[in-house]
Amino acid sequence: MSSYVSDPVRVGTEQLPGGRLLGWAEWGPGDGVPVLLSPGAATSRHLGFGADAVAGLGVRLISVDRPGLGASTPLPGRTFDDFAEDIRAFAALRGLERPLMVGNSQGAPFALACAAAGAVGALAVVSGADEVAEPRFADALPEDLRRLVGLAVSDPAAAEQVFAGFTAQGMWDMVMAHSPERDLAVYRQPAFAAAYRRALDEAFAQGAAGYARDTALAMGRWGIGLSDIAVPVDLWYGQEDTGHSPDHGAGLASRIPGAVRHLVPEAGGSVLWTHAEQVLRTLLAHVPAP
Repeated sequence: MSSYVSDPVRVGTEQLPGGRLLGWAEWGPGDGVPVLLSPGAATSRHLGFGADAVAGLGVRLISVDRPGLGASTPLPGRTFDDFAEDIRAFAALRGLERPLMVGNSQGAPFALACAAAGAVGALAVVSGADEVAEPRFADALPEDLRRLVGLAVSDPAAAEQVFAGFTAQGMWDMVMAHSPERDLAVYRQPAFAAAYRRALDEAFAQGAAGYARDTALAMGRWGIGLSDIAVPVDLWYGQEDTGHSPDHGAGLASRIPGAVRHLVPEAGGSVLWTHAEQVLRTLLAHVPAP
C-alpha cells in the first residue's frame, strides 16, 4: 500500500512585507521544481501528498498555511485577491519566480485566484470546491448546504459566525461520516489518519476564525476572474466524489480558457493522494523547456 503522506523535510515561516508570517512546509529536493500547495479545508501545511513521487519527479512541494491557520498570521476580512498577493510576495521572497500550484478541495478557489492574478505558472485543481453559490447549482444542493450558501452570499459576516463554531474534532467527524468507502480506505490508513489529525489540530491552533473566513469566501460568490486565467489549468475529479462539485467540475472547466478536465474512474475525493504522480506529471508537463 502507498504511504500517501510523509513528514515534511523542511518547515518554517516567511515574513511578508508588512510583518505577517506565512507558515510553510516542504517535501522533495530543495533544488526541485517548485510546486505550491493550497491545502483543503481546515488543514495545515503539514498534510502534503505524493510521498512516493516528489523525489523521483524532482518536485519541491511547498504547502502554505492560509492566514489564520497553522503558523500563518491572521488577516481579518481577507479576500481571494489578498491571498494571491501573499503568494506573489512569498514566491519573490523565496526566489521561486512563478511556481506551479495545486489547489485541493476548499483550497481550490484560493489557487484559482492565484492563477487569475498571474502569480503562478500553471495550476492543478484537485477535487476542487466548486462555486456552489452559482444559481445553476441551487437545486443540486442538499437543503442544509443550500441554507449555508445563501447565508454566505447574503450575510458573509453571519456565515463566518456559524463556521467559527467548528472544531478539529468536528471536521474529522464530518469527513468520516460523509466520505464514500473508497475515500475512507485512504483516510483511515494509520499514517494518513495521524497526519490528517495533526493538520486539523494545527489549523485550529489559533481558533476557528481562519477556517471560518476561508469557508465564507468559498461558499459565497467568488468574484474571481476565471475567464481571464491565461495559464494552463487541469481539473481532477474522482468519478465517485460526492462532495466537491455537483457536476464534477464540468461547469467550472468551461469557465476557464483552455482548461482540461480529468474525470478519474474508480476514484473519490481522495484523488490528490491516490493519483498524486499522475497529477504532478501532468502539471510538470506545463513547464517550458529550457
